[in-house]
Amino acid sequence: MFTYKTQGTCSTAINIETEGDVITHVEIVDGCKGNTQGVSRLAEGRKIDEVIGLLEGIQCRNGTSCPDQLARALKHLKAQN
Repeated sequence: MFTYKTQGTCSTAINIETEGDVITHVEIVDGCKGNTQGVSRLAEGRKIDEVIGLLEGIQCRNGTSCPDQLARALKHLKAQN
């Protein structure tokens, strides 16, 4: 499991599990429960690059959002592998 500490959002962390380049599980800690659960479910089963392309740059406040933070987390995950 990869854990990313979020910045500038209500959520505090994102936990991600993958198999190869496919996201198998996402848990966004804290934040708006319905929205974060929805984003997590939509990301699961998709390729990392697809989710980055869909979510990167979405803004809520402070120049970022929980979806944007997920994209950033996935970029960091890719950089480690």
